[in-house]
Amino acid sequence: MAEASKKAFVSGHPVKHSRSPKIHGHWLAKHGIDGSYRAIDVAPQDFAVFVKTLQANNYRGGNITIPHKEAAFALADRRDRAAQEIGAVNTLWFEDGALWGGNTDAHGFAANLDDHAPGWAGKGPAVVLGAGGASRAVIHALKERGVTDIRIVNRTLARAQELRDRFGAGVSAHGMAATDELLGDASLLVNTTALGMHGNEGLSADPARLPDHAIVTDIVYVPLETPLLAAARARGLKTVDGLGMLLHQAVPGFERWFGIRPRVTAELRALIVADLVPKP
Repeated sequence: MAEASKKAFVSGHPVKHSRSPKIHGHWLAKHGIDGSYRAIDVAPQDFAVFVKTLQANNYRGGNITIPHKEAAFALADRRDRAAQEIGAVNTLWFEDGALWGGNTDAHGFAANLDDHAPGWAGKGPAVVLGAGGASRAVIHALKERGVTDIRIVNRTLARAQELRDRFGAGVSAHGMAATDELLGDASLLVNTTALGMHGNEGLSADPARLPDHAIVTDIVYVPLETPLLAAARARGLKTVDGLGMLLHQAVPGFERWFGIRPRVTAELRALIVADLVPKP
C-alpha cells in the first residue's frame, strides 16, 4: 500500500491517550486531504534520533507533548517568537531546509477565550495559578494581548519568581497565602495547575473572592467542568473550559503540514467531547 503523500505526528511518552490524531484526522477527512497523522510513543533517550530522522521518514513535521517539549526546543534549527519566549516547542515543521520549532499553546489559549469570552483581551488584572510549563504559554498570551497586570500564584514562590524574571514588566510573583487578596480586583482567573483533574479534585482558588465581571478559565479539560469552573458558574461568573485551548492550538500546525487552515467548529468539539466520556 502506498504511503500517504503528507505525513505528520504527535510524539510524547506516553502518548496513547492523545486526542490529537482524532482532531487532525477529522480535518484531513473534512478537507479531503491525502495525508496521515499518527501518535508515536518515543522514550526520552530516543527522541533526538527520532527528530533527526523525520525528513528521511517523509514527515512534514508534528506535535510534541510531554516530556519532549524542551528537548524539541533544543533540537530545532530555528524557533518562532512564541517558542523563544516560552522556552518550549510543541510544533515542528520544515521550512527552507531548516527544522523550525514553534509553540501554539499561547495561540490556543487566547483563541479559546476569543471564542467563548469575546472582549477579554487587554483587561486585567489576571491571576494565573501555577508556574509550570503551561503557565508560561498563558503568560505569553496575556502579554501579547495587552494584559499589563499578571499575578502568578504558586505553592513554591521561587518558581513564580523565575517566571516573573523571565517575562519582566507587568508580571508579579506571589505565594498561595496571597490568593484571596489578589482575586479582589481581578478580571481574569486562570488555573494552569493539575488541581481539578480526575483523581486530583480540589479547588485551586475561591471564585467567591472575585468581582462580578470576572472570567474564570481552566486549562484542564478532563473533566470539562472542573470544581473551579463549577464553583465559578454557581457564583454567576463567566466560565471557559480548557477543551478549546487543545482544539485551537492544533490549527497552526495543521496549516503548516497540510496547507489548509482548518476551523474549530461545534462538530469537532462534539467529536472530542464524546471521546472524553469514559468507556464502559
